[in-house]
Amino acid sequence: MARNMTAVDVGAGSAIAVHGRLEKGSFRMAGFAAAASPAGGGLAEAYEALELPFKASTARVAISGKDLNVRYTRVPQVPDWQLRRLMRFEVAEVGDTSGTEVASDFNLLPTPPEADGEDIVLLAMARTSLLEAHEEGLGGLGLGLECFTPAAIGLYNAYLRHGVVQDDTVLLANLGQDCVDVVILRGPDLVFARNLSGGGRLFQEAVASQLGVQPAQAARLVRDFADLRPGTSHETPNHERVSRASSAAAGQLVSLLQSAVLFCKTQVKLPSLKLDRVLVTGGTARMAGLTQVLGAGLGVPVERFDPWAVVDTSALSPEEVDALEAHRDEAVVALGLATMATDPEAYGLEIVPPALAARRELYGRKLWLVAAAVVAVAYLGFFALTSSSRAEELQKQERVVRSQVAGKQRVDQKARELLEENERLVEEAQELQRLVGTGEQLARTVEALGQHLPSDFWLTRLEGRWGVDAELGVGDNTPRPLVLLKGSLRQGSQAPIGQYQTLVESLQAELPGARTNAAFDRDRFSIDLTTFGDPAEAPAAPDSEES
Repeated sequence: MARNMTAVDVGAGSAIAVHGRLEKGSFRMAGFAAAASPAGGGLAEAYEALELPFKASTARVAISGKDLNVRYTRVPQVPDWQLRRLMRFEVAEVGDTSGTEVASDFNLLPTPPEADGEDIVLLAMARTSLLEAHEEGLGGLGLGLECFTPAAIGLYNAYLRHGVVQDDTVLLANLGQDCVDVVILRGPDLVFARNLSGGGRLFQEAVASQLGVQPAQAARLVRDFADLRPGTSHETPNHERVSRASSAAAGQLVSLLQSAVLFCKTQVKLPSLKLDRVLVTGGTARMAGLTQVLGAGLGVPVERFDPWAVVDTSALSPEEVDALEAHRDEAVVALGLATMATDPEAYGLEIVPPALAARRELYGRKLWLVAAAVVAVAYLGFFALTSSSRAEELQKQERVVRSQVAGKQRVDQKARELLEENERLVEEAQELQRLVGTGEQLARTVEALGQHLPSDFWLTRLEGRWGVDAELGVGDNTPRPLVLLKGSLRQGSQAPIGQYQTLVESLQAELPGARTNAAFDRDRFSIDLTTFGDPAEAPAAPDSEES
């Protein structure tokens, strides 16, 4: 049974922790925690607001935002070691350009038909300053780090395991407070993943600007009053003003998603990509009427993505169930990360800070060295005990084997001589068949033509050839005698097709076992035949045409 794993998704809007495991195809929750991130605070304050009601040792952490760079690279199909080297060069170039240290990981995307023999690599790079801030927050919760994963990849795995996957093109967006994480899929295949700046803060800034209020008050107004449903009758002037300001921000969000689709077409080189539907989640997705506005702007159906109906939450306490109900939209990414951690077949990116990667490599190397030394000592002791007793037995076996080898060598020499003789006889037989068979078959064909060639028909070409013809059952680069004849007939002949078919049948009767490939066209005809074709196949029917 897989052990429970922990996933954490901490951002400007909320802090989420999911604890559980994938069991018999279903994710079984063992713990859940959620808290609203303090307004105006950073990662440290968001982590401090989170209290874990379960025990855990390490966590997989979602990352997003401006300090995460996800890019695409098309490379020739090369061995894994060469691909790793190419990606190291790519990361080193980005680090040198930005002047900051970055940590990275990459994975191949499923190859689309448009790839033309190339691989598409998804490369994620994160500033170590972002990772260090998350590590500090994890330490405050008493958790160690397993790895960092882009939030978009967690979103993809949540949909792949807990969503309704069809053979269509889907854009899945997690609308957070400061970021929008986007993935595009064709069926179950990941095509595109990206993190964008935007989300709920777009609505708060629009309301704060138009109504002249502080950001904290604007956030409350958006939460309490924003309603984008078409034709809605607003209860108060505040409802109307906030909703009107939010409509402009919704238009910005539509533009963000449209730009993600265009960027996907350019980066992954899929100019014919067309969305069939859009699914949204995250705290901002709860805004009334937002899905209708996005659907009108994008021109495709837009729905909220809720994977929790297929998740087993029976082990949660009532308090945890209430917290999950209040934060089910914000917890989708963490659910996807926890699912990845317990599913060995899940698609993933695992970014580890350089210092932690070095420690893990060192500890792993020492462990393997100790294990290798123990195995070596045990083997040497066993070998010393058994080698002396086996020496005499091996000497006896050696004498028996020597005798057997000598006998096998004599048999082998005789077999080689027989093979050489067989090859010589085959060559002589083929030469005789070429000389005698070609002439004899041609003579019999001439004799049959002398008896059955209609008076209105005459030959323009008659040739005996040594060659191959798959349609006559002579293939596999094994030449046989062939007869090729072409002819013409007098115009105005009575029933020319009937005479032609009678001629073909007469040749087949005069040459038992002959295979023919015949054709008739207006005033010309041809017949290729052989009596040396493969007898297992039925003769080909004449291909005749008259106009």
